[in-house]
Order: sequence, then C-alpha cells, then structure tokens
Amino acid sequence: MGKTILITGGARSGKSGIAETKTLGLGSRAVYIATAEAHDSEMSDRIAAHQARRGAEWVTHAEPLDVVGVLKATDGQGPRLLDCLTLWLSNLMFAGRDWQAAGRDLVAALQAQRDPVVIVTNEVGGGIVPENKLAREFRDAAGLLNQWVAAEADEVWLAVAGLPLKVK
Repeated sequence: MGKTILITGGARSGKSGIAETKTLGLGSRAVYIATAEAHDSEMSDRIAAHQARRGAEWVTHAEPLDVVGVLKATDGQGPRLLDCLTLWLSNLMFAGRDWQAAGRDLVAALQAQRDPVVIVTNEVGGGIVPENKLAREFRDAAGLLNQWVAAEADEVWLAVAGLPLKVK
C-alpha cells in the first residue's frame, strides 16, 4: 500500500508549498490533482500562481469532482498531490453530490493505492461558529472528512506560518 500524508492548516499557512516539497521528495516525477475551478478572476490568479510555482516535474490533472477516479487512473505513475480536499468537498456539496459517500470512497481508494498520496486540506474548526446554516454544514462536513482521511493517513502535518508540525 502507498503512503498517505495529510497536510492541514489555515488559509495562507504554507500548506501547499510544504505538500509540493513532500511530494517531490517521494519521487522525481509527480502528479498534481487540482480540485480548484476558476469561477472568477481572483481564483484564476490563484491557480496561475500555483501553476507557476510548479516545474516540469509535475503532470497536472484538473478534476473538481472525480478525485477517486483520478487517483485510480494515476496509480503507478509516481507520487500524487491532491490539492485540496476542502475545495473538493465544496465542489461536491454545490453539485448536490453525496459528500459522505464520496468521502468513504476516497478513504477506500487511499487504502488501495500503490504510490504515495499527499493531500492538502484546510483546518476549518479553529474559528467562531458560522452564522449561517450552509457555512455551518460545510464546516462540520470538512471537519468530519478531515478526520476520516487523517485516521487513514500514515502521517498528518499541521502547517503554521509556513512551518510543518508533525501531528501523526
């Protein structure tokens, strides 16, 4: 079974950079599974900045919904970086998909991988209780999904101010 590494942290904590370094440390060629979609110019700029930071050693698969399918299709091609779990969750929720079933499918797929998978996610439980129902549902879903993946992961890291702190 391939190693699973989960990297969590707040916004702009440095988690993606840490994840990229860890992924490339597992193999000279890596697969980047991007879940973000550019619905506005600000998100387009964020995606472009991520792409500019990566070099030729990355093969990118943009997939907002079928993360499990991409993991299965790319197993055997080297380490994979899934960035990010929380964007994938929001994509699933807005598409009306059953995020719990998808999360269980992801955990099962991680157990079957031969090559390593590094996963980036946002830590969303450290702030105040959101004032609206949708935001509370998302926070709760993200917390549960993070717990499920963390339980499966071989390593869990918390990114704080660009520094990785090993949790598991």
